[in-house]
Amino acid sequence: MRAVLQRVERASVRVAGDDVGVVGRGLLVLLGIADGDERATADRLASKVARLRIFEDERGRFDRSLLDIGGAALVVSQFTLIADTRKGHRPSFARAADPELAELLYERFAGALRELGAIVSTGVFGARMDVALTNDGPVTIILDA
Repeated sequence: MRAVLQRVERASVRVAGDDVGVVGRGLLVLLGIADGDERATADRLASKVARLRIFEDERGRFDRSLLDIGGAALVVSQFTLIADTRKGHRPSFARAADPELAELLYERFAGALRELGAIVSTGVFGARMDVALTNDGPVTIILDA
């Protein structure tokens, strides 16, 4: 499982012209699920995302988490994060999880974030989505679980 976190002032996702998820200050979480990932993986990664101290305190130091600031997370499925680009010029997605399992784990990840106390909005699994964001920093972190 891989997550790309972008600290945002605002982020939204649209499907077929309709806003399906919008958040204010917090994180845009692009989530890729690999073959072999399981519920425990989703829970561990959600805990890391919720508690990762990448928001500034009053001294400008990265010392606050999503939970600390009462921020929101917009979670968007993105199987392309699992791409293998070591050979040739076309990415291989052979390591990506089967869509049925991936959707379950995507929902589990979002649910685990909610259980930890985060405000969570999501995209639509498997849909073609338009994602917009106002990056804060910019701060972008890649997490592998």
